[in-house]
Amino acid sequence: MSDAGSFDDYLKTLGRLTSHVDPTASTPEAERIIQATGTLGDMLDTDVAGLAAWVRDHPADVPVLGLAVGLSQEKLKNVLRDRFGTTGWHGVARSQPVDLITWLDTEFDLVRMLRTQLERTYTFADILVARAGSRVTATRAGASGRHIEDEIEAIAHDLGLDYVTRSRFTGRNGRTAPADLIIGDPETADIVVAAKGFDSTGSKLTDAVREIEEMAEVRLPKQLVLAVIDGIGWKSRQSDLRRIHQLWADRQIDGMYTLVSLDHFRDDVREFAALRRLI
Repeated sequence: MSDAGSFDDYLKTLGRLTSHVDPTASTPEAERIIQATGTLGDMLDTDVAGLAAWVRDHPADVPVLGLAVGLSQEKLKNVLRDRFGTTGWHGVARSQPVDLITWLDTEFDLVRMLRTQLERTYTFADILVARAGSRVTATRAGASGRHIEDEIEAIAHDLGLDYVTRSRFTGRNGRTAPADLIIGDPETADIVVAAKGFDSTGSKLTDAVREIEEMAEVRLPKQLVLAVIDGIGWKSRQSDLRRIHQLWADRQIDGMYTLVSLDHFRDDVREFAALRRLI
C-alpha cells in the first residue's frame, strides 16, 4: 500500500457524481421559474453576452438561473465551489459574469433550457409533476451514490474474488462494523471497503465518516481496510473528509481513492489478494 498523499491533492480529484436532471420533467421548482423569469424581461431572448450583462446587474438573482437548469441552491453552491472555488454567486456574477454564464450554458445548456421553458404552456398536470419531482430527484441521487459501489463490486468480480456487498464484517474481539464491499467470508474478512459518494451535503457525510472510523477501530491486523470516496459534496464538508484522510495518514486504514484512481484501487486489491492466496 502507498503512503497517504496530501489532503489538498486528494481534494482535487473529487468529481461530480450526480447526473444532470432535466428540470422540465423533474424539478419541483417549475412554478417559481415561471414567476422569476419575469424579472429577466427581453434578456432571455438574447444570448450568452446578454445574460452575462444581466447577472452582472442582478447578482442576487443568479439562483433563478440555477433553478432554470435544475440546480437547487445547495447544488448551485456545490457546483460553484467546484468550478470557481467559492459558493458566493454574488461575487462571481460581478467579477466573472461572462465566465459564469458561459459555464452554465456549456455545462447545463442554460440558454436553450430558458427558451424551452418560456415557450411552454404549463398545465395543472405539470404542477403535479413538479411537486413529485423531488422524489424523482432523490431516487436519482441515491442511484448516483450507488455508482461507486457498483464500480468496486465490478472490480472484485473481474478479479474472481468471493465477496458480499452492504453487510457487516467481524473484527477485533468479535466486534462488527459495516462495509459496502467485503471480500472473503464476513466472519473472517480479508478486505473491507467503504464506498461513499455524495454530490450534496448533509448528515449522511458525517455518518459515512463514523462508519469508516468504526471499520478502522474494529479491524484486525490481517484485514485490509480501504475507502473509495468521491463527489463534490465533500468539498463543502472538508473537515469530515479530512478526518478520513487522517485515518489513512495514521495507517488506521490502508488506502483512500476516488473514481479517477480506481486503477490504483484495483492494483492494491489484486496485490493483497495474491499475498493472501485469494487469487
